[in-house]
Amino acid sequence: RGLGVGLVAVALLGVGVTQRAHDGLAHSPLAAPVEERAEVVVRATLIEDPRGGPYTARVLARVHVFAIDPASTTTSAGGRTVLVTAAGDVGPRLRLLAAGDRVELAGWLAPLEGFDRRLRWRHAVGRLDATELVSFDGGRSPLARVANALRALVLRGSDYLPATERSLVAGFLLGDTRGLPRTVEEQFRAAGLTHLLAVSGANVAFVLIVVSPVLRRLGLRGRLLGGLLVLLVFGTMTRWEPSVLRACAMAACSMLALHAGRPTAGLRALALAVLVLLLADPFLVHSVAFLLSCGATAGIAVLGAPLSARVPGPPWFGDVLGVTLAAQLGVAPVLLPVFGTVPLVALPANLVAVPLAGPLTIWGLVSGVAGGVVGEWWPGGARLLQVPTTLLARAVLAVADVASGAPFAVDGRGAWGLVAAGAALAAAGRARGARRVGRHARVPPR
Repeated sequence: RGLGVGLVAVALLGVGVTQRAHDGLAHSPLAAPVEERAEVVVRATLIEDPRGGPYTARVLARVHVFAIDPASTTTSAGGRTVLVTAAGDVGPRLRLLAAGDRVELAGWLAPLEGFDRRLRWRHAVGRLDATELVSFDGGRSPLARVANALRALVLRGSDYLPATERSLVAGFLLGDTRGLPRTVEEQFRAAGLTHLLAVSGANVAFVLIVVSPVLRRLGLRGRLLGGLLVLLVFGTMTRWEPSVLRACAMAACSMLALHAGRPTAGLRALALAVLVLLLADPFLVHSVAFLLSCGATAGIAVLGAPLSARVPGPPWFGDVLGVTLAAQLGVAPVLLPVFGTVPLVALPANLVAVPLAGPLTIWGLVSGVAGGVVGEWWPGGARLLQVPTTLLARAVLAVADVASGAPFAVDGRGAWGLVAAGAALAAAGRARGARRVGRHARVPPR
């Protein structure tokens, strides 16, 4: 009875927050100016790093106040989100800013159209075509300032890398793929290696391991608060991408459960994290990145150990192959409806690329920080530190390049065929085992 009441309560709460989110898109202080395509001046905070080409910029911004006329009284925008687009002189200037910076922009509001309508699921209520960047500053949030400073420190040493390798390292460390060529991104997607360009649980675990010597010196409550603070700073550094949200939420659930004396298994931590995140932002169900992250994690939690135990050979090979296959099975229900196919080359590509990703992430972080420190007075030493990073990055790029050329992929019908074949093989195996047991079983005498 208690479980049933709890499920009903959670369902009603989910319906309520979803309706509230939809209502926020339809009714807002910006609704009328957006429909009228009004010329406005806004003061806003960037909630992500600007993207775009050499002379253009696109970024989501949270609008605090706006004015129809520069001389008129400002009106509260209720913190609504808009897509800011800029070109000409404004675009390159906007591209230099970062998430957390505050800006004052002049431009024209307009409804979201075409492909931009997908940004409604990120709570965008309209588009602002910026014609002038009136002013900007570094923002007032201490958290954003600290996160941006640490982000710059991590990436400072990678300035000595070639452009593509530098963008790849930024993707591995912080999930920042803005500088990665589109062709390289397509190669990673075709090879089933896109997850390497997104910050996930492995990055969160690595960060917690790095700070663990400091946290161990604190008491139990200090460890909990310190760990949660590390997650908050790291999530801000990586701009709270969906995979980061899932990983940080799972880590926070595990920390809280451990502090309460009730450790949770991986699948339960995932369920709690997903429940909390969807109640906080129900539009995450429309995020492909969030669904892929949850699917891969669920696949590893449910199928990772059983598949690894059945793989012949050394234990390390079984672990790598089993976990990789479990993750691919977990993301298949998302990949098939969204992209239409699942690349069969993803399994061997991951077997080669994943062992390279760990050293690249660790050494990329160490060499980036160290190179940024010594680069001011010893540029040659900073370049020398980046030699292993360059070699590892080029190896991963080569794997993606070769694997993306494989023509083998499974569509929806092929996937159902594989499921049917697997079920038939499993049934045949169980029937063979039952017959073997029956032959060796003793028949009691009458």
